[in-house]
Amino acid sequence: MFNFWGSKDQQQGQSRPPEASSQSPWYSPSLVSSPSSSRPQTSGQTPAQVSPGEAAGIIVFLKDKSVDELRKLLNDKDAYQQFLLSLDQVKIQNNIKDELRRETLQLARENLEKEPQIMELRNQCRIIRTTELATAQKKLNELERQKEEILKFYSPGSLLHKLQEAMNQVDEESEALQEKFLEKEIDTAAFVQKYKKLRTTYHRRALIHLAAKTSNI
Repeated sequence: MFNFWGSKDQQQGQSRPPEASSQSPWYSPSLVSSPSSSRPQTSGQTPAQVSPGEAAGIIVFLKDKSVDELRKLLNDKDAYQQFLLSLDQVKIQNNIKDELRRETLQLARENLEKEPQIMELRNQCRIIRTTELATAQKKLNELERQKEEILKFYSPGSLLHKLQEAMNQVDEESEALQEKFLEKEIDTAAFVQKYKKLRTTYHRRALIHLAAKTSNI
């Protein structure tokens, strides 16, 4: 294998005429002291770390090159770039990058094609929000109000109150019937039958009222 760094040919190349050796390389001098780097780095950047497998793969491409070809890679940026793009690893990365770019552009085109549909759906949502939703909200509020009234009507306190009113009504009817009997406005048989029915209803409601109050307590 060609010994690139510190080779005899390179040392002999340093003794050539000044016009050949005075050509300044375009790469950063730090690359010379970092044999683990397979690509040039700009000034101020940390040299990239190359795995042994990658380095071996690159050396395969470099081992058959002459000293002049290697020196050209170091001094000629365009030559280095052309060599870099010829590597299989770089080709694979470029292919992946191109594929990702194509997919991104395709997604962007699809999104742009769907923009009118998105705008239409947005307008429909706005119409629903301002019309149908407002009507539905109004109906919901009315149903909520009715529910509150029903719950209030059938609440334990409301039912006890209504039962107490029913008791008072039956009690008043009983007193009115008794007054009619005392004033001879109704005969005894009719009085006893109606009065007994009213008092039975009153006591039944009174017992229910008492049981409800006791249970509620």
